[in-house]
Amino acid sequence: MATLTVTKFESPDGAERALDVLRGLEPQRLITIQDAATVSWPEGAKKPRTHEMSNATGAGALGGAFWGMLLGLIFFMPFLGAAIGAVSGALAGRFSDFGISDSFIKSVRDRVTPGTSALFLLTSNEVVDRVAQALKDAGLHGEVIETNLSTEQEAKLREAFGEA
Repeated sequence: MATLTVTKFESPDGAERALDVLRGLEPQRLITIQDAATVSWPEGAKKPRTHEMSNATGAGALGGAFWGMLLGLIFFMPFLGAAIGAVSGALAGRFSDFGISDSFIKSVRDRVTPGTSALFLLTSNEVVDRVAQALKDAGLHGEVIETNLSTEQEAKLREAFGEA
């Protein structure tokens, strides 16, 4: 089973720094990163910048369609206004099929604001206490928002985004 985790950091570069730390833990088998994306929202910017993990090409990778739609729904739909409301509702409904609820989307949207960043991870085989300690040792403290995907939800997600 995979875990979709979103961690918010109180600096625009925190998510990228955390991803670097986590990549360093993979050879030690403390975490398996199946896919990732970062959001950086510098202070004063009107909207955040997003970046998908470029080397996520294995069986676990969800791909650009997934990250683009999820990050767009969370961060860019609010800027487009009411005219996009029906599309936004349809996308939110689609993600709920995969265990990503409206409350999850709203929670991330409310917490990731200018001056912060967020790391979106699809992982498995986490040794949670060791991963948390490595982030702490690197001076990275984040607020974790997490949803666990069931095996069925993960399969649906991969199928929907062409990664089955």
